[in-house]
Amino acid sequence: MDRRRFTSAMGLALVALAPAVAQNVAKTYRIGFVEAGSSTANQLFLDAFKSELRQLGYIEGTNVIVDSRWAEGRAEGFRHAITDLLSLRPDVIVVSSGAGALEAKRETSSIPIVFVGVGDPVADGLVASLARPGGNATGLTLNAGKGLIGKALQLLTGVAHGITRLAILWNPGTLTSANRERLSEAQDAARALTLTPLPIEVRDRNGFAAAFAAMRAQHADALFVVTDPLTLANRSVIVNLASLNRIPAAYDFGEFARSGGLLAYGPSVNRQFRQAAGYVDKILRGEKPGGLPVQQPTEFELIINLQTAKALGITIPQSLLLRADEVIQ
Repeated sequence: MDRRRFTSAMGLALVALAPAVAQNVAKTYRIGFVEAGSSTANQLFLDAFKSELRQLGYIEGTNVIVDSRWAEGRAEGFRHAITDLLSLRPDVIVVSSGAGALEAKRETSSIPIVFVGVGDPVADGLVASLARPGGNATGLTLNAGKGLIGKALQLLTGVAHGITRLAILWNPGTLTSANRERLSEAQDAARALTLTPLPIEVRDRNGFAAAFAAMRAQHADALFVVTDPLTLANRSVIVNLASLNRIPAAYDFGEFARSGGLLAYGPSVNRQFRQAAGYVDKILRGEKPGGLPVQQPTEFELIINLQTAKALGITIPQSLLLRADEVIQ
């Protein structure tokens, strides 16, 4: 073969190999992660998400970059975080809470969104339906139908005997419909247990002391907290004030009990962040978020803080301790 024909043949071979070579070059994906609370309080959720990503083969700094932002329990915190992340052109955004998901949905209709811990994504207009979300968003809802709050309150009345007036701490300023629905559910559940419901409002991180002063003024002797970005981000403040005021409290997120609350019953947020990594994996592999059904929780955890119970003079029956998924000594 002469030099001219050899050079031509080599050129054709290199052209033929070019797509294969290009396909072997691993892409580094960029994931925007927006958590409703603070890094101090909620780093565990980011850690759970990253841990599951590693299990799926995504190594940070090698084939994935996770840019995290924290909303600090504030609506404006979500706006700033999402605007900042969009400037980085992420391949997908993971965002917690209905308020955060709504903000992300308003800001982009093209970048895939995976939401975590949303109350009612259909009612809030995030998805067309749970089975067929459509659009650019899907993820995990906390909505498992009515009954969970009633169960938490039933557990509370079973250990805190003689309570009659239940304070229900809630944030009326949230962007979603979930808080009002859960307030209504808590009121109905309280009445079914012959408790007088006392709605107590809190609108920002500086309002918790006043909220507990209102509880004292209304002679509340028990507490239920409606979880949203504000209350979850400030759960340490809430459980400390409940302890100082000697008010037994029930929560529907395990993190409250882990922070010193008496007991909690509800879905695991930590588990949902792990499941979110699975959604991200599917999307990065080419699946459309609109075709991935929204998941509802099917497993619920009961967490009892025995140390708090003892401080309140409450004896937890052994039968209930045996049923608990986690007992904090």
